[in-house]
Amino acid sequence: MFIDEIKIFVKSGDGGDGAVSFRREKFVPRGGPDGGDGGDGGSVIIKVDRGLGTLSPLGRKRHYRAQRGGKGRGKNRGGRDGEDVIIYVPPGTIVRRAESQELVADLTEPGEGVVVAQGGKGGRGNTHFATSVNHVPRFAEQGEAGEEFWIELELKILADVGLVGYPNAGKSTLLSHLSSAHPKIADYPFTTLTPNLGVVYPKEDRNFIIADVPGLIKGAHEGVGLGYQFLRHIERTRVIVYIVDISGREGRDPLQDFYNLYEELKLYDSALLERPQLVVANKMDLPESKDNYERVREELEAQDYQVFPLSALNGEGVEELASAIVDILKKLPLRKKKKIPEKVTRVHKISPPFIIVKEREGFYTVSGRRIERLLAELNLDRDEDLRRFHLSVERMGLIDSLRSEGAKDGDLIRIGDLEFDYKE
Repeated sequence: MFIDEIKIFVKSGDGGDGAVSFRREKFVPRGGPDGGDGGDGGSVIIKVDRGLGTLSPLGRKRHYRAQRGGKGRGKNRGGRDGEDVIIYVPPGTIVRRAESQELVADLTEPGEGVVVAQGGKGGRGNTHFATSVNHVPRFAEQGEAGEEFWIELELKILADVGLVGYPNAGKSTLLSHLSSAHPKIADYPFTTLTPNLGVVYPKEDRNFIIADVPGLIKGAHEGVGLGYQFLRHIERTRVIVYIVDISGREGRDPLQDFYNLYEELKLYDSALLERPQLVVANKMDLPESKDNYERVREELEAQDYQVFPLSALNGEGVEELASAIVDILKKLPLRKKKKIPEKVTRVHKISPPFIIVKEREGFYTVSGRRIERLLAELNLDRDEDLRRFHLSVERMGLIDSLRSEGAKDGDLIRIGDLEFDYKE
């Protein structure tokens, strides 16, 4: 089954907790702390597999969770890092955050990948918290939580040439003559239910990929028929080839068919019309076609369109069309990737540990999953827990961030149900 859009849930692994441990060796009295660090959680990575042509393998599994990091151990032994989860997608896949529709990556090259959910960092063991005042710290850091959210994957087929035309115009037959592809062909509407790809090897020293986009009908840009589902696959093509049934046997005017197709592309995305466009007058083997061809050729060539008489059934005119496409492709610049906003990096960073909001002068609220989780685990009436809290928020950068937000001595800071005075 062909699937070109899917929504999946990803969860990176939590970091492992640091260990609280002390040396216990013969003849070593009062052994110091030796708790090891927790391992980092595994990440969720999306990577291109050139052997895939659809997102359908992901339809069998919608939830992807990476392994959490192992806990630290005594004798300064660190926990094992969690294993990453790699999700393979076809070339031409766009990755977005489902909730915000933020563009994360545009994956087009084989082997290209992006980290969409980065694993949480492992917590530090109590070895790191020994000071001249506190030689035996009885606490360690917990690992950072991983990220979890829904992402949307959208496939836009990568092809040099896109064939567009009404159902039964002969696109699939032409594709089979042009390339090594063998699409299913029959004489009924909407024969092609999925985009078909083929590689064309013309006599010239350059091959190209051609896509047969399923039959469009009037109103396709608004979702009528199958058109809206598959119009997205035209966005990646560099040359557009209109296929019209020049015989007019089904009671349609071939010239009006062309204008209807042109209008559908224009209404879907007017930028498509800036690309090179060719017109194929197909089914020239039928007796009714000659008169229609002269009329269509005269009108469209006056608008600077190249019109190619062709019979996809017997292959006449196919080589001439392939040569013309090669000539155009040689003059075109390399394909441009979809522009990703500057704020989005190739590696999607983990969410910030906290968010600071200045409610009014002298009053700030701090929220965030990691810092609220830390508070929930501590009893701040205990000196050890209070010391751990101060060390942890300092490591997170909360003190520096409050200072940069303008916090001064005596200002009130609220985190969850906890309120305290800010002091330098």
